[in-house]
Amino acid sequence: MKADSARRRALVASLPALAWGLAPAGVLALAGCQGPGQATLRPLPAQHRHPPLAFNYTLLDGRQQHSSALQGRVVLVNFWATTCAVCVAEMPLLADTQRQFQARGYDTLAVAMPYDPPALVAHFAQQRSLPFGVVIDPGGALVRAFGNVQGTPSHFMLDRQGRVAAQFQGAVKAEALHLLITGLLAET
Repeated sequence: MKADSARRRALVASLPALAWGLAPAGVLALAGCQGPGQATLRPLPAQHRHPPLAFNYTLLDGRQQHSSALQGRVVLVNFWATTCAVCVAEMPLLADTQRQFQARGYDTLAVAMPYDPPALVAHFAQQRSLPFGVVIDPGGALVRAFGNVQGTPSHFMLDRQGRVAAQFQGAVKAEALHLLITGLLAET
């Protein structure tokens, strides 16, 4: 428990470094829906990544999962809300990206913010046939595990070892996202 707490504190302390100029430092503390990202997404060098965070999560169908099940895959953990226009607009890109890269070892976890009613999240996911895991986080455990996420959309790209390799906020452009995924999939 103390090790996980220390890792969380280290992750939170390193968030400005993880952003690598991807967002102004103040954006990391703002709440609410964020606009389009403008910067090139670059992963944090592997030697500077913190150990993987261990976390549990619940999928919409009620299945309990643990982050260890994701090891060996590059994973985008996307914090979003049904009330966030940018989040809703970005979902088709995330769905297309999942379909394009899934066979190569990529997954997306779309974590609904704690204030989003699970029934509304389920309706949204079903209506759009989202091809990835949609997670409900009513108690906010994942929000806290990833450094008290405030704004949406917020993204954390995990490498194959489950370490945060990149963090960015706001909508992302397809080309930049795909280049980041391709680079992380190529890592050994």
